Amino acid sequence: MIPPVPPLDDRSQLIRENMPLVELVVQRMVPQVPSFMTKEDMTSAAMVGLIDAANKFDPSKGVKFKTFAEYRVRGAIFDEMRKLDWFSRSMRDKQNLLTQTMLRLERQLGRSPEEEEMANELSMTIDDYHNLLAEVSHLGCVSLHETLDHSEEGRSFLDNLEDIGGPVPSEILEQEEMARVLAGILEELSPKERLVVALYYYEELTQKEIAEVLSVSEGRVSQLHSQALLKLRVKLINSELYEP
Repeated sequence: MIPPVPPLDDRSQLIRENMPLVELVVQRMVPQVPSFMTKEDMTSAAMVGLIDAANKFDPSKGVKFKTFAEYRVRGAIFDEMRKLDWFSRSMRDKQNLLTQTMLRLERQLGRSPEEEEMANELSMTIDDYHNLLAEVSHLGCVSLHETLDHSEEGRSFLDNLEDIGGPVPSEILEQEEMARVLAGILEELSPKERLVVALYYYEELTQKEIAEVLSVSEGRVSQLHSQALLKLRVKLINSELYEP
């Protein structure tokens, strides 16, 4: 059943009260977007998401508007990325090159390779390797609005999140195994990589705030973030719990 549309005054109030959420989400998502997508692009898309959230919000679902709106705002930004064709074949090729190189080195060395070892294997300078990490730092993002069957009317990831029923026993076991593997993988990251992941995903700091904590540039935070996600991807592939 289609949820009732909130009255215009209520929608306007929801938008006004949650304007700070737009800036907050944009700041947090800076490390996840391609360099050609400006903050103005992100803010414009985020505003569309906020308005969409206000139009579609159904308080009877028992979900706070801020939570619902954040999903919609993030989804609108990701959708704008797809419109800009940011996930190009050449960029996917670069990500695959990094993944396959790290897989090969990890199996040779029996550990995660250092940045210098990756650069040498790729016949790059360390600066060129850092630039490559920055280029692919936004890959792997998925919009919560993306439908599961890739149709216009199909159920989205967000729709499926609305089901608050408990998982079946097999799902619990799978989640526990994945949590165990991820915990082990995080321990294998370098201290700075682990701190970036913790500050970004658990403390929800912005890239600028993380840079201040680590006393490094925002660009270096982006590189560390990208390297950490690359290591996580490779180790999950090796764990056989993830299919690339």
